Amino acid sequence: MIYILDTADLGAIKHCNEFYPLAGVTTNPSIIAKAKTDFWPLVESIRAIIGPDKMLHVQTTREKAEDIVEEAKLLQERLGGEFYVKIPIGEEGLKATMMLKKLGIGVTMTAIFTPTQALMAAMAGASFVAPYVNRLDNIIGDGCEVVAQIVDQLSLYGSDCKVLAASFKNAEQVHKCASVGCHSVTVTDDILKALISHPMTDAAVAGFNKDWTGVYGEKTILDF
Repeated sequence: MIYILDTADLGAIKHCNEFYPLAGVTTNPSIIAKAKTDFWPLVESIRAIIGPDKMLHVQTTREKAEDIVEEAKLLQERLGGEFYVKIPIGEEGLKATMMLKKLGIGVTMTAIFTPTQALMAAMAGASFVAPYVNRLDNIIGDGCEVVAQIVDQLSLYGSDCKVLAASFKNAEQVHKCASVGCHSVTVTDDILKALISHPMTDAAVAGFNKDWTGVYGEKTILDF
């Protein structure tokens, strides 16, 4: 499983990059706008935190294929490293993806809601496809089932495109996607923390500490 952080909060990125096995960071126009700061200093700060070897996914703001390509080229030039431009699924997006494939610029095709969209994106050359899990659940769909179908189709056709599931409300959705072979997920820092949290774990650790201090007090192994 590839874990990617879905935020532009520099504090959250610094923390999670230090304590979790993160493969990178994703953003989108809504996330960037929420930060209410200048664009380039923000995304360049994200790159500085995670370094050049981890993935940075930044979404285009253009709609025409040629404009998307120009923006992608600029983003790659400014941000460098392991970079992917996020492009919403659509005719212009598919055209831009095929053009960027020839240029060697990675594409994450986003706003995916059906397996047919994902397969088309993969055939166009996208490196990742990003289905929105919770948004499907909110319209009485089954986001995790859609993820499972996409994983199966990509495997059936021998595609090396990876599923980057997005739009999660809770850790259970992430678990269900992992159970059907989803290659990667992008989540908020709250959900990332929830993935390792459990009250029984807290109780076990408290028990270890109580038993140790009952015999050795405040001493640690280094004190012996």
